[in-house]
Amino acid sequence: KDIDECATGTHNCRADQVCVNLRGSFSCQCPPGYQKRGDQCVDVDECTLPPYCHHRCINTPGSYHCQCNAGFQLAANNHTCVDINECDANNPCAQQCYNILGSFICQCNPGFELSSDRINCEDTDECRTSSYICQYQCVNEPGKFSCVCPEGYQVVGGRTCQDINECETTNECREDEICWNYHGGFRCYPRNPCQEPYVLTSENRCVCPVSNAVCRELPYSVVYKYMSIRSDRTVPSDIFQIQATTIYPNTINTFRIKAGNDNGEFYLRQTSAVSAMLVLVKSLSGPREHIVDLEMLTVNSLNYRTSSVLRLTIIVGPYAF
Repeated sequence: KDIDECATGTHNCRADQVCVNLRGSFSCQCPPGYQKRGDQCVDVDECTLPPYCHHRCINTPGSYHCQCNAGFQLAANNHTCVDINECDANNPCAQQCYNILGSFICQCNPGFELSSDRINCEDTDECRTSSYICQYQCVNEPGKFSCVCPEGYQVVGGRTCQDINECETTNECREDEICWNYHGGFRCYPRNPCQEPYVLTSENRCVCPVSNAVCRELPYSVVYKYMSIRSDRTVPSDIFQIQATTIYPNTINTFRIKAGNDNGEFYLRQTSAVSAMLVLVKSLSGPREHIVDLEMLTVNSLNYRTSSVLRLTIIVGPYAF
């Protein structure tokens, strides 16, 4: 009967060796992961053998294990490395996450930009990017911005300011007044602007009757007109044309600014025998109201003189739009 030297302890194998019983004998062998070198068992460096691991091989006494690069994980076979989808596993991005091989990229929603850590998103202050993004004022909001307009204006197209015609929307003038809209507001003017000794003959036209002795030294008629211009208008600029309504034969017409031009903001250029153009020569800032009297003096061959005045009220809006 064979004696099992490995079981009885009568073998002479070293402590780092494994005793294997044979029929009539025994054998000293090295454990798995080791190889015999002389009488000793030395570790086999599996990492120097044909590739066992997809990325990195870590040798250990009698064995080895595989490791993967950042962004990868070991597959079930413990050898192959597969990409980790960080966006599915544990979304590290504040807003949008895009998985790429071995890593990920964060992006932000419109109106935000990546912070220095490339993960979080910070609001983009669009109002700081350009001073022309809004016609009047830009208001920054989380992820967006909005444009606002001053009182008397409304936002059109998201960025532009358009005048509100208060005379059509909220006319607050009395029945004996007319409403005049201007850039940024409105004003009420009397329907009958005539002052003694003038009498109203038609809309905005006042006539001094020749039967009244006082009228001999006054202009025969005064016509009231209203206009509005934007603030800081480019100069020189033609803004209003005055023209004779009735043309008499054998007469000469001359035009002048009779009043309202103390600071020299206007110039009256005669354009024909019966018309003249009011020219703005100095830029005007609003809100402001100018009343300018434009006079047409008519002289005939018999030295008969008469004059008529156009009283022009110019309302300068508060803004350049």
